Amino acid sequence: MLGRYCRLEPLVADTHAAPLFAAYGGHPDESNWTYLPYGPFESAEDYAAWVRPMEASFDPVPFAILEGAGGAAIGVASYLRVNPEQGSIEVGHVHYSPALQRSAAATEAMYLMMYRAFEELGYRRYEWKCDSRNVPSRAAAERLGFRYEGTFRNAMVMKGRNRDTAWFSITGEEWPAVKSALTQWLEPSNFEAGQQKRPLRSFMAAKR
Repeated sequence: MLGRYCRLEPLVADTHAAPLFAAYGGHPDESNWTYLPYGPFESAEDYAAWVRPMEASFDPVPFAILEGAGGAAIGVASYLRVNPEQGSIEVGHVHYSPALQRSAAATEAMYLMMYRAFEELGYRRYEWKCDSRNVPSRAAAERLGFRYEGTFRNAMVMKGRNRDTAWFSITGEEWPAVKSALTQWLEPSNFEAGQQKRPLRSFMAAKR
């Protein structure tokens, strides 16, 4: 999936694990692993060993997010809970390095995955789920046009503690408005010296 600001390609351990491990090292306190059910990893080799079985996975389906058209890998996102019979698919395992966070590429990566799910694969429901305590993830979901549906209490045990899971979704009926807001925000004319002129929420509000 190729956009203006980033490229997504299938996650491959031998190609992407080392640059991703280095990129994630930008969080010296390893707080970026708090809400993921795996990690942190001691070395790039350990991370590669975890990634390698994912290469052949059909659920989840992981992608490396590359800077620009073919730069270094600076993040990961996956499709999961893939249910073509019911037309439902989820985005998850979203892990952005500091180099990707709060950038146009970060938003575009999510847009590209939405576009493929709705426009190319014909799904009717696109889901986002996160730990209810993960405030940045909840905010990101709402910023991107997902609607909060509720919280499943004690949904799982993760890293030795109970996790309540917050559910969000975009439906096929909502997608055209979300798509319009995202494409307008991503236009180069909305940026000056790398900074947005209008926030995404203003485009979303105009479409609701």
